[in-house]
Amino acid sequence: MAFDEESYNRQIARDYRWNFAVSALDGVFYWFGISFVSGSTVIPVYAARLTSNPVVIGLITAIASSGWFLPQLLTANLVERLPRRKPLVVVAGFFLERLPFLLLAVSTHLFAVPYRKLALVLLLLFYAWHSYGAGFLATAWQDMIAKIIPPRRRGRFFGISNFGGAALGVLGAQATARILARYTFPNNFALCMLCGFALISLSWLFLAMTREPAYPPQKERISHGQYWRSLPRLLRADLNFRHYLAARALTGFSRMASVGLAAVYAVERWRLPDQQAGVFTTILLIAQTVLNLAFGYLGDQKGHKLSLELGIAGWAAAMAAALWAPNPLLFSLLFFAGAGAATASELVAGPLVLLEFASPADRPTYIGLGNTTTGIFSAIAPLVGGWLAALFGYRPLFAIALLLTAMAWGVMHWAVHEPRHLHA
Repeated sequence: MAFDEESYNRQIARDYRWNFAVSALDGVFYWFGISFVSGSTVIPVYAARLTSNPVVIGLITAIASSGWFLPQLLTANLVERLPRRKPLVVVAGFFLERLPFLLLAVSTHLFAVPYRKLALVLLLLFYAWHSYGAGFLATAWQDMIAKIIPPRRRGRFFGISNFGGAALGVLGAQATARILARYTFPNNFALCMLCGFALISLSWLFLAMTREPAYPPQKERISHGQYWRSLPRLLRADLNFRHYLAARALTGFSRMASVGLAAVYAVERWRLPDQQAGVFTTILLIAQTVLNLAFGYLGDQKGHKLSLELGIAGWAAAMAAALWAPNPLLFSLLFFAGAGAATASELVAGPLVLLEFASPADRPTYIGLGNTTTGIFSAIAPLVGGWLAALFGYRPLFAIALLLTAMAWGVMHWAVHEPRHLHA
């Protein structure tokens, strides 16, 4: 039976409100759950109770920042040739993204006190399972969203979804701070992980309610070897995209001074209690809550490159605060507000700008290339950051990161053209 493009478009339009609602609720409850197991604050502070080695803290941050990005190109060839993305995203989503937090809660409760080294190994294992599992599914999920949400509504969708998730995440962070203060170690951290598992499992139910019509693949099936050999030709033909990748590489490497390392630095410098991790997360999420919505609407109107530039500027402000803030209150407000701006920009503008570089047929490849390039540097940077912190201390690390951030902003601002305007 021949494919009817007109019927397909009518179904997309008919299901738009439904898909907007259930996909937004998926995002809201996902980020609500993640606030209990924040890879920027809660997980690093838990790891600091198991080891004092900053390289390990850097490794956790590397897993958190690279897990989403790094595997995406590996699945692009598969995704481009699937008529529907939803089966892969839903079936694998529970086991690759949700289940690890349940296992982490159990291992924390059982092993964090009597077997600290084993608990640390399991923390790294289960957190990597979650992070890289999410990255494995990310290309398919983003391309599914690109199919069911019109281009000029995507910024609004990501903004509202992340706004709601961050708003509930503020409550989650407050609950996290109370749990960490009220219960003794390690049950306080185990309970946070259990709450995170329950909420992101609820998000999975909304994900399963998505209505995605089938669309026949636009490319012939090719081997993975042929696919990989085609990538250099694609990059040579698109100068603007190469400049974008350079800016993203610098941005990723500037994250060597990670939020996790900064949180541990503040806790150690001012001898702050464990529940301060919840305060840090609260400030981070308040900034995200406001800016998720702002960046979404700004991107729909002006293009998403501008939002990325503002996010890079926020990270520069965070590095400046880490270098010069004289007390924990000022550090907490300035650093985590700037980091929140950077995170909101990454969550809203980061995935959406890639959807506008390419045609629908090539979209998964551009998603994979853009995010995997970021992931490579995001994986290396926190490890380098942890190593530099161990050798020279935190302040030289923050100074190097500030310099790299300024370079990233310059390339993004002057060398990258807004793809929406360029195509127009």
